[in-house]
Amino acid sequence: MQDRDLLEGETREVGRRVREQIARRRISRQALADMARISLSTLEKALSGGRPFTLATTIRLEEALGVTLRPVTSPTPAPSHDLAPETMGAYARAAVRWIEGRYLTLRPSFGSPGDIFAYVTTIRWIDDAGHLGFAESQRLDARFEQAGHVSMPNLSGHIYLVTNVAGQHRMAILGRPTIEGALYGVLTTLQVGTGSQLLPVSCPIALAKLGGEADAAIGRIAPGSAEYRDYRERLDVATQGDFVRFYR
Repeated sequence: MQDRDLLEGETREVGRRVREQIARRRISRQALADMARISLSTLEKALSGGRPFTLATTIRLEEALGVTLRPVTSPTPAPSHDLAPETMGAYARAAVRWIEGRYLTLRPSFGSPGDIFAYVTTIRWIDDAGHLGFAESQRLDARFEQAGHVSMPNLSGHIYLVTNVAGQHRMAILGRPTIEGALYGVLTTLQVGTGSQLLPVSCPIALAKLGGEADAAIGRIAPGSAEYRDYRERLDVATQGDFVRFYR
């Protein structure tokens, strides 16, 4: 059986859910294709009905979006993998349910010193992969939105959000949550420099779980904005609360 045959009967529903996620998150199809590491033409053809969604493509989209796209076709769901691999900390699904959810994510703006960059990070269990995954959304620079896996080794007690694309890594190291459920740590990534040059950069990062309250302000938050003082205080906890240190 070919890969595409696996989802042939479900592809219409998968397409509907993908279009719904694109509209809800207000992202472009190109941005979603980049997040899922698939070509835009593959996504366009599947959404237009020109070809069915393959299982591999659907799994990539699920990991990027942090949602389940495939409909349940049997009253008895297939058993899921409930233990992450040792390379991610061998954590059990039942032991990490507390971290699943949507988080307001704050870091310094790289392009506008003094501003704060705010977006959403979703962490959820990926049934088919058998581990936690994360995906960013609602970033102003949507084509740079990240998606990857979550490592939680007992040895360090820290949480690692890791993107690995063809050996190119981007990682956030977060401490265990505070009593309010916030996560603080350091982000190490690449910044676009002059021309095609990419520069390694590190900065503090803060994640606060989003509940049923009104949507938080997203985008580039400048001094003078209504949310700036609150966001600045949250972000400063990363360094002032000794969650992360910077040395020169």
